[in-house]
Amino acid sequence: MANLSANRRMLGKLAVITVGMFAFGYALVPLYKTICEMTGINILALGEQVLSGKKATPANSQVDTSRTITVEFDANSRGPWEFKPAKRSLTVHPGEMTTVVYEFQNVQNRRMSAQAIPSYAPMQASAHFNKLECFCFNQYTLEPGEKKSWPVVFVIDPKLSKDVSTITLSYTFFEVGGKTPAAPVAVVRPVISESAGS
Repeated sequence: MANLSANRRMLGKLAVITVGMFAFGYALVPLYKTICEMTGINILALGEQVLSGKKATPANSQVDTSRTITVEFDANSRGPWEFKPAKRSLTVHPGEMTTVVYEFQNVQNRRMSAQAIPSYAPMQASAHFNKLECFCFNQYTLEPGEKKSWPVVFVIDPKLSKDVSTITLSYTFFEVGGKTPAAPVAVVRPVISESAGS
């Protein structure tokens, strides 16, 4: 009898604990939202406020509107194809996300694979020119006569030196594994001294 009574008490305690855990699980979500809204650490709660119209979307504070930089776009090709930027230059604010499009056409009567390599002037700008999307990240195979337009999405870091007011972004497009000849290799010939012959 004592065992039966102890088992019933234990069953009752376990039932109370189970119901308490279940209730705590349901209470956890509103409790979590309230704490995060008060502390401002929850991105999801802030997103819900913006969607419900309670709070306006903050402006991008990383854009330096006090200065402008002219970005010039250049295109070079090592092969018989057409490659050019849609715009030759843009004026941007540091920290501002910007998109420019480059146009390419394979004017040959054969399929080709190609890739672009970027370069920057002045040299110090390369560390501050952040490309978020760029066709230079991949190789492309183009059919004869095929045209492509590729975006370059970039942001210039506001930490760029204030004495830089113009940046040139230059791409060289070259064929990968194609018929464009490689640069010649220098040949080194041994020098025979006169004393060795006598």
